[in-house]
Amino acid sequence: MIVLYFLILLFIGWYSYKRSTGDLNEYMLGGRNIGPYVTALSAGAADMSGWMIMGLPGEVYSVGLSAAWLAIGLTVGAYVNYFVVAPRLRVYTEIANDSITIPEFLNNRLSDNTNLIKIISGLIIVVFFTLYVNSGLVAGGRLFESAFGTSYHFGLILIGVIIIVYTFFGGYLAVSLTDFFQGVIMLIAMVMVPIVAMLQLSGFDTLSQAAEIKPTNLDWFKGTTVIGIISFIAWGLGYFGQPHIIVRFMSVQNVKKLRTARRFGIGWMAISLLGAVLVGLTGITFVNSNGLVLEDPETIFILMGQLLFHPLIGGFLLAAILAAIMSTIASQLIVTSSALTEDFYKLIRGKENAENRQKEFVMVGRVSVLLVAAVAMVIAWSPNATILDLVGNAWAGFGAAFGPIVILSLYWKGLTRTGALSGMIAASVTVILWITVISPMGETGSDFWNLYEILPGFIVNLIVTVVVSLFTAKPAQDVEKELNTVKSIIKHELE
Repeated sequence: MIVLYFLILLFIGWYSYKRSTGDLNEYMLGGRNIGPYVTALSAGAADMSGWMIMGLPGEVYSVGLSAAWLAIGLTVGAYVNYFVVAPRLRVYTEIANDSITIPEFLNNRLSDNTNLIKIISGLIIVVFFTLYVNSGLVAGGRLFESAFGTSYHFGLILIGVIIIVYTFFGGYLAVSLTDFFQGVIMLIAMVMVPIVAMLQLSGFDTLSQAAEIKPTNLDWFKGTTVIGIISFIAWGLGYFGQPHIIVRFMSVQNVKKLRTARRFGIGWMAISLLGAVLVGLTGITFVNSNGLVLEDPETIFILMGQLLFHPLIGGFLLAAILAAIMSTIASQLIVTSSALTEDFYKLIRGKENAENRQKEFVMVGRVSVLLVAAVAMVIAWSPNATILDLVGNAWAGFGAAFGPIVILSLYWKGLTRTGALSGMIAASVTVILWITVISPMGETGSDFWNLYEILPGFIVNLIVTVVVSLFTAKPAQDVEKELNTVKSIIKHELE
């Protein structure tokens, strides 16, 4: 099953490569011609990395139902994102000189002739996405180590090579199509495992038995704190600033298709997250009833998949974990590649004769995929944190640095280049300081210091951006006219 899964991914990469025209817009954004169902599942699969199948069930297994606040925060955040960001970003990025990356859009939106905002936001993407890709590779290595008894490093290298091959050749289209395929596998797996577990154990009584083992397992509030619940819900803020997710909105065929994508995508997400929570809860009873010992809670899905099912189905379930991991890594690689190509290399090469150098830019994009993956693999060689922690840090970095800027750029004519730069830098510094200096204080001091770093980072960004924008010169271009044009186009397409 695993071999079959890998072969399908490679076939999709080959198919996408054969359809390629050698145009950078197509390689990085699919020519803005992606359908609503592929858009929805590719956004969902890119979002729900290995943490959904390994990290979240492990957290629920460890602390109980209170960890489900994370699933609630994410679902609400994703739903709001489809209304607040998706339509305007799809239209405005095309109006703003057909921008194909978030840094390029911000640069064009704010008339930054110095390209400073493009460079700094591009750097943020490269740094944080390299860490994010690292988290996925760690999850893949641990999967092979736990499920197949291979070395961690064998799994790390194998997954890295497969992803590099189909992303290198197929570009954005290959990433989107593989994400759709992987999203279907993930949904089936997250529904199948908890249902079969309950059927084999005691039906719905399986959940009440989890409460008998530890009363807090079915309590929404015990096992956590007010700060803990706020932190879980705050994950939803991250959606407004995740380049590998919001780029999906930029590539959809038109605004009208986003309505279908929203319904399909949020439905997929809600069912998958519910399944992840149930895997953790049923896993408590499953492990206890069978007298098993689970050393790493994040492997509960793997354990249940191996013991509950025939090896053929067990292989399919392992492929689901690989799907969750690989879909996210590939999406992050293509966005990082876009930043390195569009926001750095093209600046160095200059604008002269750019139209005739499309194949050169595509090749640079492919080499960028290779470089970022190689660096991430080096970092992942010696993992020292849980998957959820690794993902949480990167998620906070993007959500805090880009979220407020993206929203303000789409709605507020008063946003300035200096304001946006100040906000992004302030948010990035806040997140890093919170992780390295402030959060450790929560171990011995007030629980407030355990607050998830995305919230202070997001708030600092919003305040700094607005205040600095109010006291700095406005962009030379007629932003108000552009914003009205965006609203008019959206209204027309939705009629």
